[in-house]
Amino acid sequence: MAPTLDRLAEEDRGDALNQRRDDRRANAGVRRSTKIASVGMKSYVALLRGIAPTNPKMRNDRLRGGFEDLVFCNVRTVISSGNVLFETDSSAVRALETKVEEALPERLGFTSTTIIRSRTEIQALVDRDPFGGVDHSRETNLNVTFLKRRPRPTFTFPHQPQDRDYTILGMYGGDVCSVIDLTSAKTPDLMRWMEKEFGKKVTTRTFDTVERILRRLNEA
Repeated sequence: MAPTLDRLAEEDRGDALNQRRDDRRANAGVRRSTKIASVGMKSYVALLRGIAPTNPKMRNDRLRGGFEDLVFCNVRTVISSGNVLFETDSSAVRALETKVEEALPERLGFTSTTIIRSRTEIQALVDRDPFGGVDHSRETNLNVTFLKRRPRPTFTFPHQPQDRDYTILGMYGGDVCSVIDLTSAKTPDLMRWMEKEFGKKVTTRTFDTVERILRRLNEA
């Protein structure tokens, strides 16, 4: 099931507190990785689809533990929507996605489409400034939908679907950027539209979350 916009907004409002709590736990050694990255390691974020923070199997400490068991280094999480940062010497992204997807049901008891982006890819997306200085606010919701496969779009950008109050600004690699007008009385169905257009192997984050992920990736 696609996450709702209300859920994404709720995650952004509440997860700053959750992140501070998780950081305190990690610093106290509750689930601190003992695997230290070495020179030459590559930094990635695994974006997991359909993560529900209320599900005990999907809590950040469990996600970190599962990734550490896969012998990834410097494992961290960003808020509670399924964003797991890690380091590895592998550059085979498709194989890494398969490795995580196969391990999740065995180790954590659930399945999830996994989409991996490198630190370089996230940095390039943010540097592109895809929203042209528009801010995430009560009037506008800025989103990035990450695609597992990168099909050729059937429309030109910018694209406003008929009778919808959102605009698809562009697709950069496999990342689709969109803006929703929250002042409309209509109920946005962006997630459903994205799945119809690009398939169900996608996952969406607010641009604020993407920027948080990048800040954490860039931490020493």
